[in-house]
Amino acid sequence: MKEVVVIGAGKIGGAIALMLAETGSYTVTVTDRDAAQIAKLDRHPAIKGAVVDITDAKALVDVLRGKFAVLSAAPFHLTGKVAEAALEASVHYLDLTEDVATTKKVEELAEGADIAFIPQCGLAPGFISIVANDLAKRFDSLDSVRMRVGALPQYPSNALNYNLTWSTDGLINEYIEPCEAIVEGKLVTVPAMEEREEFSLDGVTYEAFNTSGGLGTLAKTLEGRVRTMNYRTIRYPGHQAIIKALLNDLNLKNRRDVLKDLFEHALPATMQDVVVVFVTVCGWKDGRYMQETYANKVYATVVAGKKMSAIQVTTAAGITTVLDLLASGKLPQKGFVRQEEIGLADFLENRFGRVYDPEAIRFKEAV
Repeated sequence: MKEVVVIGAGKIGGAIALMLAETGSYTVTVTDRDAAQIAKLDRHPAIKGAVVDITDAKALVDVLRGKFAVLSAAPFHLTGKVAEAALEASVHYLDLTEDVATTKKVEELAEGADIAFIPQCGLAPGFISIVANDLAKRFDSLDSVRMRVGALPQYPSNALNYNLTWSTDGLINEYIEPCEAIVEGKLVTVPAMEEREEFSLDGVTYEAFNTSGGLGTLAKTLEGRVRTMNYRTIRYPGHQAIIKALLNDLNLKNRRDVLKDLFEHALPATMQDVVVVFVTVCGWKDGRYMQETYANKVYATVVAGKKMSAIQVTTAAGITTVLDLLASGKLPQKGFVRQEEIGLADFLENRFGRVYDPEAIRFKEAV
């Protein structure tokens, strides 16, 4: 049985802890600076809580020492501190960040390290990168890679056609920060909230537009090998226009605290959500120009005996699967590990990764 630490006792951190504990393979210490959050954790003999402030480097290192790994479900602006503590405590490091600057910092810390640093283990970046790379490897040469992901309410009921399903800070960050893309073979920066498109899946119309962080490290991996590559967030039509008005016309992109307050007091959260994953790769096989597509929808469901939202399930399953693969020796045990180094088959065959398969039996259902 391996001992791990989960940083952050929110909805995602709590889901990670419960999923790991239910397997009987892990004991989990969940840390948070808020004792009230710790008190909300599911009661389980393999889960314990500890009040720790991430900004207290010594306290953080102390709780990490002797553990197998630390999994950061902390806000993106604090994740770098967890990575620094992991290096000092010599424990494997995994995170869920979509923040480009944080990932660059983690890559620097990983240089020459005797432990594994595996950032971006969630949905996007994370699973989306694993899918895209798997499709890309099926071609002799590549032309385009298009990655689309959205966490959406099943029953939208407001002008934004949106409910809060995950971190408000993370949502705002991806709507504002510059985005990476490959254009004519070169890695470039493009603005967030632009290049809107529409597409249909299962009879439902969606819009998609640039947001930050979704490409992860795959952009650098495929640079020079693909003509066009981009990541866009999926929403229901009409969402982008209103958000652009808030960010630009009302200048809320420079007043993130006001925008966060607005979202959290005007947009209700929901557990009735759906995660849409849509990846299309075009290129040449045996001299023919071909297309391969992966499309999937994951709904809120029962996992580890508890009803979880789709974004909880997909995000928690991403990082727990990577941890399992690391623990079983299927991933490098030191240095910087990219999501695209993970095989899609290995991921989907894993007990946690199976939640991405609509037909798979959950590793433990509610009694």
